[in-house]
Amino acid sequence: MEIFKHTNFDFLGKKWPFIILSLLLTAAGIGSLFVKGGPKYGIDFTGGALMDVNFIKRPPAEAIRAALHKTIPGEIEVQEVNNAQSAGNSQEALITTGVGVAGQNIQTVRGDIVSALNAAFNPNAGGKLDINTASQSDLIDRVRDQLAQAGASLSDDQVQALTKRIVDYRTAHSGLIHNLDELASVQGVTPQILNVIKQQCFAGAFTIRSAEVVGPKIGADLRQQAINVVLIALAAMLVYIAFRFEWIYGVAAVIAVFHDTIITIGLFSLFNKPIDLTVIAALLTLVGYSMNDTIVTFDRIRENLRLQTRGSFEHIVNLSINQTLSRTVLTSGLTFLTAISLFLFGGQVLNGFSFALVVGIIVGTYSSIFIASPILVFWHNLSESRRRRSRAVVDTRPRPVANAVKAVKPVKTAK
Repeated sequence: MEIFKHTNFDFLGKKWPFIILSLLLTAAGIGSLFVKGGPKYGIDFTGGALMDVNFIKRPPAEAIRAALHKTIPGEIEVQEVNNAQSAGNSQEALITTGVGVAGQNIQTVRGDIVSALNAAFNPNAGGKLDINTASQSDLIDRVRDQLAQAGASLSDDQVQALTKRIVDYRTAHSGLIHNLDELASVQGVTPQILNVIKQQCFAGAFTIRSAEVVGPKIGADLRQQAINVVLIALAAMLVYIAFRFEWIYGVAAVIAVFHDTIITIGLFSLFNKPIDLTVIAALLTLVGYSMNDTIVTFDRIRENLRLQTRGSFEHIVNLSINQTLSRTVLTSGLTFLTAISLFLFGGQVLNGFSFALVVGIIVGTYSSIFIASPILVFWHNLSESRRRRSRAVVDTRPRPVANAVKAVKPVKTAK
């Protein structure tokens, strides 16, 4: 399928605006990295705790941060998640703590954060159990004896099945029960049982949707491994293309991919987005994607050179880019639509991954045309200039005379 046929765009003639744009983006990204002391790493690489908290009515980020600082040491970051990126009507906040929690297990960290949030946003619990943060076993322990005292004759299996249905109902509603009266719609919850639940429990202001803890040593090891993986991928690509084509093709392709990676990381720094393992996965995806796009163009250039296509090398490169334009637009366009959909609707967990893909696809597509190809043309012109100068030097050298000494014929004189 071709959406562009017999095009003749002068891509190389329009390369300078894109080169200048790349230089500006690279300078801005490197400047941001320098000012901020490097990329902003997620807890995968720094160590710490990450907790996804869903509120019935989300307090300001500063209020959440202030509540946690009272009991939790170290740096605390609170990131509000927009409703468009969340399921249902949830109002989430991502809470990230620094390495001060290293060495603690996830239950300890979760308990510390829940206690700090309860003190700030559930001050009048009155010793009751928060049904929005309680586990099923906590709920069973709290209501089993009270149900028996109230005359609700339920066996242990029935109590377990009842509490499981309550927890499932909570999970189906973004982890939150706004009002205990909602439980009347749960199968098996009679008015008598609901009255016991109301006496023993309350609907808190938040719930914990997920929590994870990473130690600082593991984070440092993961960071080094991620850097090594990216560098090894670039080196392997360079060797492959140098073997498949010529070494200058490999250099041009790797420079273009390195350019894509630097700009993407720079934009992460400019937008203050953390780099975690999902972002590294996206960067590796972009390395392969951008390299493949570049190789397709290079392969068409090599094919046209073998066919001895008429015209200068720059003309052949332009021709090759035009011939692969339909393929570039189709593959990049469809991939971009997928990436932008992930970015808009994929939620906070996939936000970094999808942002890297969106940026990388845009930058990687134009770098194959306006960065890698001009490098080939520049090197070819430089090589041609050197060859012409070498031939000129050879032509100006004194040529040896075939017969150094020639026989001189006698001059005839008049008699």
